Amino acid sequence: MTRRRFAAVVLALAVVPLAAQSPLVDAKPRNEKVKPAVAYLFPEQVTVVAGKATAVDLHFKVADGLHINSHTPKEEELIPTTLVLPESSGVRLAGATFPTGTDYAFAVNPKEKLSVYTGEFTVHAELVAKHGEHLVEATLHYQACNNEQCMPPHSIPVAIDIIAK
Repeated sequence: MTRRRFAAVVLALAVVPLAAQSPLVDAKPRNEKVKPAVAYLFPEQVTVVAGKATAVDLHFKVADGLHINSHTPKEEELIPTTLVLPESSGVRLAGATFPTGTDYAFAVNPKEKLSVYTGEFTVHAELVAKHGEHLVEATLHYQACNNEQCMPPHSIPVAIDIIAK
């Protein structure tokens, strides 16, 4: 083996362990699921009066180190947090009251405030259901950010087992 070829092989073997340590290399296996920035906590089953608007509290938790835009962000181009029920579910969303967002500012621009949710928050939903049992998969749509960047908008399922009597 020539010196040049030997040097190339040694260099290639030296680079492989460095590449494995590089922050640019994806450390997680591709088949591992990434946890969403927001988790739906509860309820899983509720009983309501058929045909009448009934208050149901839906509880969520934003992952540590992240925030999501509130339902009423201060800038028009920011994506609000929303809740949607499928039209064909036998249950309709008569209304939803989202909590007031908390003012949040980045250190680089403390005068510009965002309206965000962090930690746990509750959406007070008014549901109207036809008589019977309905497994509804609502959707919470949001955009999560950390102190450096925002992730693409995302939606999570909000499964609610509704018994309407």
